[in-house]
Amino acid sequence: MSRRQYGLIGKNISYSFSQKYFTEKFTLGNFVDCSYENFDLQSIIEFPTLIANNRDLKGLNVTIPYKEVVIPYLDKLSKTAAQIGAVNVIRFTKKGKLKGYNSDYYGFMKSLQPLLQPHHQKALILGTGGAAKAVAFALDQLGILYTYVSREEKEGMINYDRINATTFDNYHIIINCTPLGTSPDTKAFPPIPYNFFTKKHIAFDLIYNPEETQFLKKAKKNGAITKNGYEMLVLQAEKAWKIWNK
Repeated sequence: MSRRQYGLIGKNISYSFSQKYFTEKFTLGNFVDCSYENFDLQSIIEFPTLIANNRDLKGLNVTIPYKEVVIPYLDKLSKTAAQIGAVNVIRFTKKGKLKGYNSDYYGFMKSLQPLLQPHHQKALILGTGGAAKAVAFALDQLGILYTYVSREEKEGMINYDRINATTFDNYHIIINCTPLGTSPDTKAFPPIPYNFFTKKHIAFDLIYNPEETQFLKKAKKNGAITKNGYEMLVLQAEKAWKIWNK
């Protein structure tokens, strides 16, 4: 029986959700030929060596900070991944080619949808990395307008200093796509004026560890509806499994 190996590439990923999730999935589903491991890369230039040394690889997940920089190493991209400009799933085709996909946007979209009410028309995306790009794509699909918030003011983005009461009047969904507040640095949070959150707002954090970040705690204190990234992760992982087994 041939072995089917899967894994996650990222940096400092010992905390990873994926390894535990897939290992349990393989045990419960009795997939005896499958294994999942973390590949901690210090730089993306280690990627080709990883591929060469692991001949049984059938699929990979990609996390911070490699969702964008992995693209030049792939043979092709799905239409969606190309539009988003970020990859979190890699499939090894029968011909041994590497194809990049994005299942983050799907996980986020399905996780956000049940919370939406008619007044949720505009969103602020905190952060500008690969995850933020997937979130933006999902918001497009849902017909929700968005603005990126970045530390430096760039074209089409605002910086944190510009966020005030008026911003909160106009934007009723605030999404944290930065790593601020991730364990072990659980005291950190994005620098926004939390006192302007109301019960009309949704605060969504892509972080799942800790379960309730400072960002969510502070928003909740002012009545906001809050959700962390756990369900999004489960949904994107299941989507990844489907992609690998096409």
